[in-house]
Amino acid sequence: MGMEQVWLLPAIPAGIFVVIALFSRILPRGGDWLAILGLITVTVLGVLVLIDFQGSFTGGHFDAHGNNVFAFDWIRVADDFFAIEFSTFVDAIAVTMIVVVSIVALMVMVYSVGYMHGEARYGWYFALLSFFTAAMLTLVVSGNMILLYLAWEGVGLASYLLIGFYWERRTAAEAAKKAFITTRIGDVGLLIGIILLWRATGSFDIQTIIEAARAGAIGETYLTVSMILLFAGAAGKSAQFPLHVWLPDAMEGPTPVSALIHAATMVVAGVYLVARFSPVYAEVLIARDVVLYIGLLTALMAATMGLVESDIKRVLAYSTVSQLGFMFVALGVGSVTAAMFHLFTHAFFKSLLFLGSGSVIHATEQQTVEQLGGLRRKLPLTATTFTIGSLALAGVPIFAGFFSKDEILLETLKGAPLAAYVALAFTAALTALYTTRLVVLTFFGEPRNRHAHEHAHEAPTSMAGPLVLLAALATVAGFVALDGVGKALGFAGGFGELVFLEEGHHFKLDPAVAFGATAASLVAIALGWAYWSGAAERAARARRWAPELHALLVNRYYLDNLYQAAIDRVVLGLARVVAWFDKRIINETGVDGGAQTIGYFGLRLKFLQTGRIPNYALAMAVGLAAIALLAFGTQ
Repeated sequence: MGMEQVWLLPAIPAGIFVVIALFSRILPRGGDWLAILGLITVTVLGVLVLIDFQGSFTGGHFDAHGNNVFAFDWIRVADDFFAIEFSTFVDAIAVTMIVVVSIVALMVMVYSVGYMHGEARYGWYFALLSFFTAAMLTLVVSGNMILLYLAWEGVGLASYLLIGFYWERRTAAEAAKKAFITTRIGDVGLLIGIILLWRATGSFDIQTIIEAARAGAIGETYLTVSMILLFAGAAGKSAQFPLHVWLPDAMEGPTPVSALIHAATMVVAGVYLVARFSPVYAEVLIARDVVLYIGLLTALMAATMGLVESDIKRVLAYSTVSQLGFMFVALGVGSVTAAMFHLFTHAFFKSLLFLGSGSVIHATEQQTVEQLGGLRRKLPLTATTFTIGSLALAGVPIFAGFFSKDEILLETLKGAPLAAYVALAFTAALTALYTTRLVVLTFFGEPRNRHAHEHAHEAPTSMAGPLVLLAALATVAGFVALDGVGKALGFAGGFGELVFLEEGHHFKLDPAVAFGATAASLVAIALGWAYWSGAAERAARARRWAPELHALLVNRYYLDNLYQAAIDRVVLGLARVVAWFDKRIINETGVDGGAQTIGYFGLRLKFLQTGRIPNYALAMAVGLAAIALLAFGTQ
């Protein structure tokens, strides 16, 4: 198994999806064992791809001599007039995504055995997880834009079905529709961008498009517009402003789904897309600046909203939106290394946090932090692993998030205005603050709901195992940035010497940046403990001191209200005009009106046919007289 056979990775879960979807009612345990076995196989094959990838470095650069490409004609019209290939392409970015998707999907499936036990649609749930994994793996190994777009839409469909898994609940159904429609807005931009790039290059092949852009074969304005449209698709899928509103509501789906789709895999598809086209964004700095400032704004806004959210899963959802903003900031300053490194570490600690929140919900049947508290004694394993994930998210040394956030902050300091760096550093401190709030309100202090606390129980083995493994990865994953660790694992060096745009680099902590970020995180943790420990009196006073600000954050900057007003007053108003035009002009006048006119004249003309010869003779005489008058009158 090598890089040329990478198409097997999505093919396996795709086949399993078909089997479980058709035969889950007769398969033992609904086919969950088959889905898990398939993901174990995918993970093992992914390791073989990784080993093949390791041997393709020459002089510090990736050179697979074409062994990383697999392609055959899929559609071809009139020789080369129009051609689409089924093609796969593997490089450092794709390998990183394969590792993330396969490991996280496997952990989520194992966790789901305990969490989803007893569900009526248990088999269908595992079928959908397999379908999503197949679509996501297809997306990351695609070598051309058409296959990527089909997988992109497949991921969106899987997300819609999983968010709305509990379709009998209106909130879940509405959340699924909101996610589907919002992401489709960005997908329209992506599709237009793909068409523009095909018109400019005559090819859908991603590497051909990149080479043409770098060679100057595409006009600067044309290329800038195309790249901004591609970013629109990325912004929709990765929940960036102003298309971020769907992600918090997507928490209506089962908690393991949130860990898989909305923390570690689907939502980073936009980051992957921009990273894949990073050589092109390097040629159009206007588009890259759009990525930078949208990411920065999203990171800051989401962090502030996470400070006031009460639902444990929604806090993590806002955290995800914010961390995705960090990744786009890194891409906006041209650092693919920092973006993909944070994507890598974030996948482990954020999926750990979501699964940990699922353990809390499973144990207490509560997910509002005001109804929790004091759970560290009842759920010691969950509390410990959740705290580890929180420390990684807060960027505390030695945990994974510390290394990747430090890299993003350093690249921002070097490649963006000082104000952008300050805003991002402040956002990092806010991250530590709302994370501390979440941990304190959930696991410390006195129980706020005695009934829930008394009936709380630790997670079963099937749920605890993934928590422990992900906690270990959230602790040590950041060390792959170090050259010594990378070489010990068989790579050419650390993460920075594997994933880069122009030249690889050795990871090196900047003392000033690292110390400043760490100090800010520790101060924020201390503030969070002081404000929310005990009865959280300081936090209550802060809310009373600035009620308008608190209302602004609780209402999500009123963006959802703005969208609803736009739909009610503009979209529905325009729809009424279109409906009136369609009914009155097109239907009643154009279609029915023509038929009714013919019927009317037919009804009147039938009276001319009386069957009496004198009437016909009179008509003939009148006609001859008229013709005679006309003939002599024109003389």
